[in-house]
Amino acid sequence: MNKEETLEEEKKEEEIKEEPVEEKPKKEKKKKENKEIEKLKEELKEKDDKILRLSAEFQNMRRRNEEERTKLLKYDGEKFIVDILPILDNFEHAVLMDDANLTDEVSKFLSGFKMIYGNLVDILNKNEIKEIDCLHQEFDETTMHAVLVDSTDEFDDNVVIDVLQKGYMYKDKVIRPAMVKVNHKEEGGSQDG
Repeated sequence: MNKEETLEEEKKEEEIKEEPVEEKPKKEKKKKENKEIEKLKEELKEKDDKILRLSAEFQNMRRRNEEERTKLLKYDGEKFIVDILPILDNFEHAVLMDDANLTDEVSKFLSGFKMIYGNLVDILNKNEIKEIDCLHQEFDETTMHAVLVDSTDEFDDNVVIDVLQKGYMYKDKVIRPAMVKVNHKEEGGSQDG
């Protein structure tokens, strides 16, 4: 073999050796790229899930805030109303006085109290504050508090026989339950026999 042939052969061998060496880094590079792509896809999926969760959480928070704000606006002034109810009670006690035995001057004051009481009741009614109707009604624990119990044959069992303090509702909410006396018939009364 001559020198040229030998050189040519060596060159071919080097090319053969170089080809797999070049392929191996390309395959490794491709694997790395695929791993990186998969990693990025996974991160993207996690971020998308996180965005969806945050979006849902934000919508829930907005809904809760809106409900709370609506509730606050709906019952705006409730504390004021609760504070004014004892004044209404006092006016009611005053106007229930028997004015037949009063002097003209005191009778005029009583007449003024009756007008003020009527105006106050009208204002409360216009603002959806309603008295709880409970006299001679069946006892309802959601709107009434039984502070006394009595037994009489005039009324059925569990019926309100006296209202000690009126109860009031503001829109659909009880702001002061009625204090009542309830009839409770005793069982095992007299029997013929």
